[in-house]
Amino acid sequence: MNFKIDDKVEVLDDALKGVVVAINADIISIETTEGFSLDFHESEIIKTGNEQKKFISTSNVEFSEIIKEKQTPRRSKSPRIKPKERNAPPMEVDLHIEKLVNSYKGMSNYDILNLQLETAKRQIEFAARKRIQKIVFIHGVGEGVLKAELDFLLGRYDNLKFYDADFQKYGIGATEVYIFQNS
Repeated sequence: MNFKIDDKVEVLDDALKGVVVAINADIISIETTEGFSLDFHESEIIKTGNEQKKFISTSNVEFSEIIKEKQTPRRSKSPRIKPKERNAPPMEVDLHIEKLVNSYKGMSNYDILNLQLETAKRQIEFAARKRIQKIVFIHGVGEGVLKAELDFLLGRYDNLKFYDADFQKYGIGATEVYIFQNS
């Protein structure tokens, strides 16, 4: 490339710009915009400014192709769900008797257990109808009778799996149910 004194140049492998101040065979001396004088081989620099326009050619560009490329609809990105939100159960059912009825005086243990299991069954069917995938049943610790009966009830369903819920949030007194959605 033919360089002349006062040509504006840039260094290829560095973020330097400057003006040619001296030429000695294939060594070009430039003065940078910061005022430093540096020497480079002519293959390490390139002309900028008005000279650069000569190298850009648009004769081989098909503008109709560029317009088509810009107009093609791109697939919109689905909103990204954070892992915490994806794993958060959307439905919690507290099976403690005081949460289910105003007063349980006069109810036997058998009646209380049946009411709790009926509530659980009704909520599972509701979630399946509304396509809710996760339910957490809060049963408490106690003597484990409700948990055992709940496990027996859940074991009769083919389209779900159940396991202990998140220990940090619920302790050991809750069971999480995942309902498989049939398309």
